[in-house]
Amino acid sequence: MQISRREFLQAAGTMGIFAGSYPLFSGCAGLRRADIKAQDAAVKGLSRDGWRILELASLAPSGHNTQPWGITLADPQTWIVTSDEQRLIPSVDPDQRETLLSIGAFIENLVVAAGCFGYRVDLKLLTESSQDREIAHVTVKTSPPERPDNNPVEKIRLRRVARKGYLGKEIRSSDLSYITNDAPDRFFFFPPSSRYGRYLSEETIAANRQQASRQAAQEELAAWIRWSDSDAHAFRDGLTPEGMEITGIASWYVRHFFDRDDVLGQRFREATIEGVIEQVARHGGWLVITSEDSRVETLLETGRLFQRMFLNVRDRMIAVHPMTQMLEETPWRETVADELGLSGRVQFILRLGYLERYADPVTLRRPVSWFVRS
Repeated sequence: MQISRREFLQAAGTMGIFAGSYPLFSGCAGLRRADIKAQDAAVKGLSRDGWRILELASLAPSGHNTQPWGITLADPQTWIVTSDEQRLIPSVDPDQRETLLSIGAFIENLVVAAGCFGYRVDLKLLTESSQDREIAHVTVKTSPPERPDNNPVEKIRLRRVARKGYLGKEIRSSDLSYITNDAPDRFFFFPPSSRYGRYLSEETIAANRQQASRQAAQEELAAWIRWSDSDAHAFRDGLTPEGMEITGIASWYVRHFFDRDDVLGQRFREATIEGVIEQVARHGGWLVITSEDSRVETLLETGRLFQRMFLNVRDRMIAVHPMTQMLEETPWRETVADELGLSGRVQFILRLGYLERYADPVTLRRPVSWFVRS
């Protein structure tokens, strides 16, 4: 049976193929990339261990999977962590708050990976301005390798965002304690049926609706979606249908027939909101991460804290779906902390839920040689 483009777009909303098309942080590892190994056979000035550490560091999450980090090599063991001006998303992140949180997650992966390979990391902040490109000075020194009971390298490789398949059971207090053990005073949990849980669900829908109506935000999103396989292989970043959990015949269709104009169309925007409504209707609660302020140092530390939590959730079969459009849109970004009765600044709003099965990570990653320079 033949189906017209118009009929398919109408059906797409019902099928929910766009559910979660607005992720703040795209999921993790993108390990199906054997071609990258050949491209990274040699990075001038970088040791084999340095390459392995940075490969793992790059599996950190980032807004629209822009991967906004870079490394400048002073020598094989002295690195400058930078932000990439070409990988910013100013429409939804004008102050580069999310960029610094992402770079914080990148640094956490780097530190964890270095410890596993027999190195310790000395870290020094280089700037107090979010607009500066040079963020931190890293010195990697040999040290006895850490031998933790768990396998942090495997955790880094397997971490991913999951948006679908939540069981709807409230997250148990023992599991919350496990994943937030690092800093319990920075994490705040709100059950789905609680007053604040309902507030977060309702206002997340409203913030998504407002963001979907903003042309600049939608154009920015469209620029980072890699519909075709050729674009996915060429850029190794951004959002793919698989990463957005578009599967089956819908996946085949959008890979072959969707482009930037479809993202800017009204039906795509409406389907996005329909997907968000479905998502907030079924989950195990909201987890909010706060910080005292939004200084560069604080944002990097909060990004590291977020990543440490994220690396532990799979142990308890908990999915994490960042839904922080409220922090990208007014008036919510100015009012959400007060509405939740929290002091300080809200930096993450995370939808949690139990899964029966954890899928492997699927999002793209750039080769190390693409973000390292001498």
